[in-house]
Amino acid sequence: MLNFLLFTIFFLCLLLGPIRGWTLSPDQALLSGAENALRLCLELGPALCLWSMLLELMERIGMSALLSRLLSPLLRRLFPRGWAHEQIREALSENLGANLLGLGNAATPAGIRAARGLAGLSGGRASDELCLLVVLNTASLQLIPATVAALRAAAGSEAPFEILPAVWICSLCSVLAGLGAAALCRRIWP
Repeated sequence: MLNFLLFTIFFLCLLLGPIRGWTLSPDQALLSGAENALRLCLELGPALCLWSMLLELMERIGMSALLSRLLSPLLRRLFPRGWAHEQIREALSENLGANLLGLGNAATPAGIRAARGLAGLSGGRASDELCLLVVLNTASLQLIPATVAALRAAAGSEAPFEILPAVWICSLCSVLAGLGAAALCRRIWP
């Protein structure tokens, strides 16, 4: 299906390009797009590696366990069944820690482990806790938006972290809205 979609888009570009007055030929556009994608990856790579390394270092020196203890009252209340299992508890803490650092790419494996564990507790169906995990990952409360800051730095921003207050407000609002929607759905469909 994806191959068909990509071929259709490419074919439509070939047909509609001259009509719309596009000056780049398809081969020039492909090479230019590939060059821009590679340049972006090379600019983002070091920042993402730095933050991912920081997350790994936090785990090795025990800061993840400390973070887990700090977040324990909140996560225990949000995920009561999952919190009783050590592997799920660790995955939830690691996932939340990576999301707080704005590392969606590093949060994904821990989120998948937590989701599998929560699904296993409910016989493979989507329990309230599993749905809440998806909501929280989608809302993604962030203290340090590392990926966005790296994108801003790559685009030439002189102060890539000046967006912190806006990120904090928006992510807090989205998490609270997600928690409220999940609580409402839990009451409507028990």
